[in-house]
Amino acid sequence: MDAPLILLVDDDHRLRELTARYLESQGFRVAPVAHLAGMRRELEKRHVDLIVLDLMLPDGDGLTACRDLRGAGTTTPVIMLTARGEDIDRIVGLEIGADDYLGKPCNPRELLARIRAVLRRQVATPGAAPQAQPDTIRFGPFVLELHTRVLRRDGVAELLSSGEFAVLAALVRHPRQTLSRDRLMNLARGLDHQASDRSIDVMLSRLRKLIEADPRRPRWLQTVRQVGYVFVPDAADPS
Repeated sequence: MDAPLILLVDDDHRLRELTARYLESQGFRVAPVAHLAGMRRELEKRHVDLIVLDLMLPDGDGLTACRDLRGAGTTTPVIMLTARGEDIDRIVGLEIGADDYLGKPCNPRELLARIRAVLRRQVATPGAAPQAQPDTIRFGPFVLELHTRVLRRDGVAELLSSGEFAVLAALVRHPRQTLSRDRLMNLARGLDHQASDRSIDVMLSRLRKLIEADPRRPRWLQTVRQVGYVFVPDAADPS
């Protein structure tokens, strides 16, 4: 089996080449490109396992590019590189469907850890649970298929980033259990991932906008003040 292919999009030639060599030394294949046009060409000609996408590029910005990818139905994981280091860029990145973010300049080892964590979520059900648990969980008009990593509303698949799916799956696999932000992130992304409270809040906000009839008064994804979040299943659900 071929090693995962990482599409590295960064206009800083020196940083791009150094990062590519480091990732290749760790067993990945890397396609380094300097602009969005190169990214699009790579995506058209071959399968890519993950995109590392710089925020500022000569022919556009990474936020718009990520939004366009998600709008076109592309579910390839995206890790944003945010040179500005401002929270607002990171929040917007998560809101438009990025799977993770990392400030520049970044430690190559941290980037490697983030890549591995995101790829693990693509091939394994997050928050491993006992075999007795069902692979399909229903609530309202939704069906969450843990084995195929798909959320369906009335039979129609909804578009989720891998991070959003991981968080939702962690919640529904622990019904009526209040999960702190740290516990929720550990279940969803693994102990090697360091996340801010705000990133969890952003993903919950996106999930509520997708799932809840009134995101300000959520039915299923509820907040336990000063503690965390809880999934409340339908009343008829015996779980």
